[in-house]
Amino acid sequence: MPDQNYANHRRFVPLFHFVLFSLIILTLIGSCVNLIKTIGNHAGLYSASLLVVVNLSLFLMFIYIRVFPLKAQDRAIRAEENLRHFVLTGKLLDSRLTMRQIIALRFAPDDEFLTLAARAIDEKLTDDQIKKSIKNWRGDYDRV
Repeated sequence: MPDQNYANHRRFVPLFHFVLFSLIILTLIGSCVNLIKTIGNHAGLYSASLLVVVNLSLFLMFIYIRVFPLKAQDRAIRAEENLRHFVLTGKLLDSRLTMRQIIALRFAPDDEFLTLAARAIDEKLTDDQIKKSIKNWRGDYDRV
């Protein structure tokens, strides 16, 4: 795996993010079209309605299958960065840091971490601004 940096730190899994998402959306649209066409036909209305419900459920599952593990990873990152800050300073991270700021700070090496954390609070830096401020990127190769 190449060294991680600002330009390549985001992960996309093409089969999941593009192919599967497109298939789910197309199937949902197709099932809605099918439902609209069968509104006058009472014989096929039940099965057409079921297809829409199943495809809507599939769409929601696609979203939550991605969101729930990311939330768990965010909690782990907060704990890791809190521990790192405690080891470096003897204090916990400032509670004014947002989750997105803490996630961005994980890419900063120890010698830049404290300065960037202080700047993030004082200047209200966004996660993107924090990432762009990092001089020596510390890769996170475990994030899914």
